[in-house]
Amino acid sequence: MSGSGSVEELGAHAARARAMALLRIRSRATALAILPAGAAVVLLVAVAQGRIGGDAWATVSWVVTACAVAVLLIAAAVALAVARARPAVSPTVPLTEAAAPDLYRLVRDLADRLDVPAPSAIELTPDCDSWLEDRTHPAAQPNAMGLAKDAKGPAGARRGRRVQAAPVLVIGSPFLWWMRVAELRAVLAPVVAGTGPSAHPDIAAARRFVRGLDAAVADASQPGRGLVRRMYAAFVGWIARLMLRGCRGHAAEMERCVAAAASGRAQDVDYGLRIVAQEQVGLAYAGWDRLLTRVALPAWRMGRWPSQLDAGVVSALTELSRRDSLAEGFASRLGERPACDLIEEPGAADEAASLLAARLFHGGPAETGPGWSPVDWQQYPEEVVDRKWRTEAARLHRVLDALGVATSVSVGGPGARGAEGSAVPTLARVIDHLATPGADSDALAAGIGAAVARDEAEAERPRTDGGSGAPETGAPAGADPDPLDLWGPAPLPLFPLQPPRTGTELLTDHVVAMVCCAAVDTAGAAPGLDWLDGPALLVAGGRRSDLGAPVLSLVEDGDAEPLRTWLTAVGVRTDKPVRLG
Repeated sequence: MSGSGSVEELGAHAARARAMALLRIRSRATALAILPAGAAVVLLVAVAQGRIGGDAWATVSWVVTACAVAVLLIAAAVALAVARARPAVSPTVPLTEAAAPDLYRLVRDLADRLDVPAPSAIELTPDCDSWLEDRTHPAAQPNAMGLAKDAKGPAGARRGRRVQAAPVLVIGSPFLWWMRVAELRAVLAPVVAGTGPSAHPDIAAARRFVRGLDAAVADASQPGRGLVRRMYAAFVGWIARLMLRGCRGHAAEMERCVAAAASGRAQDVDYGLRIVAQEQVGLAYAGWDRLLTRVALPAWRMGRWPSQLDAGVVSALTELSRRDSLAEGFASRLGERPACDLIEEPGAADEAASLLAARLFHGGPAETGPGWSPVDWQQYPEEVVDRKWRTEAARLHRVLDALGVATSVSVGGPGARGAEGSAVPTLARVIDHLATPGADSDALAAGIGAAVARDEAEAERPRTDGGSGAPETGAPAGADPDPLDLWGPAPLPLFPLQPPRTGTELLTDHVVAMVCCAAVDTAGAAPGLDWLDGPALLVAGGRRSDLGAPVLSLVEDGDAEPLRTWLTAVGVRTDKPVRLG
């Protein structure tokens, strides 16, 4: 027996043992529910046959019978609630076989090599991970497609019935753009191998049992119910939590054993390449996180969502390979065939995944609208960076107006006013205020924080009026529901990228924006995009990354000299008005 076969068999045996332990918990709960009914039957038969008699025994038998009926009704109500509870389904972008025939063929061939059932469908997620997900619950049936040709798909199943189908393969969309075809196959091998243990009836039944309990607990916490339904849901949730507490250890160990069995089965398939590919997984995760937090998030806050995030990962990681000596050699991989070539229209899939990422990590409607529209990377510097700077500069001067801060140096002399009565927006006004001894920068920071909150609330109102149609990736419009509908009632964003910014951080960002506006308007600078750091100021064609420290010195310490030195070196005029957004 080979080493990989031994690991697989041991893992599968241990997983089945843990699954049986979970099913025994379910059986004990069932036995506990019918125990009073059994006692009632024994008493009633004994009374009817005259083995016991007297008014006392008759009273006892009827009391036990009433308790048994009550327990059975309660148990039936709990079982019905658990069965009807809708398990959360990961938000994904469906990918039909017509939209990615080569990818489906690769996965099917991989399943044949591993001698396991093929996944029933392939879907994309805007994350650096891949997994199998059970979609046999009636609520998730519309998302099941048909990768496994011999699987009984939902089209032939009766409505409201659980279907018999292999799990859905969920692939992180950044993998398709950064990884090469061979690397993707190596990474997916242990994931696809997991369909083997998933097909075992005991493991499948144990997973359904745990998922049902988990869904019942989540369902019990949903608001918007009347008193009676709320009490019923709370009781069901309490029972489900008690059972989950007893299942937690067995369920976790079962999943570990399933993963070990799948890894053992896949060990002989591209094992050497998988070691190299795992390095690319970590690199893709780092690039994806940096792209979302530094590049995508500023655009989302401006009501624009980058429509090619996955393609941006390639640019970000290529830039990382250029800067980081540890990443040398990664760029040479780009000459090989990328895994996104396995999709017929990679641009459409990238756009759908990018919109889903914007909704998951920032919030927003499913469709474009006046305050929520896509932006490509060529437009990013003008449509996002320049707008961001000028919007923040305008907000900074509005708060200064509200605080009664006058212009100290401006065109037209001290105290000059704009056409609408506001002070002329110059950089000197900001610097002089923050550098003045005793200046209350905390009040300015608090005012900016309040203004940001108001602006975000106003921008959110028209966005929430948008539709909820699902993005298209080769399927007909309206064929798939909103991918977030099956997740549950959790408010968006589901996974915020960053905690709320402090007042000092907001003030620093706004002063930086004001400096950048002045540099663009008076020193010939230009807005730019840095793939690893987001919005960038380009001076003489090169990026200036040394602005943060002088601005922070001004905001926190009131020391304007470092910033004035920087402005002189760049050639920025602080007394000239800037164009605001």
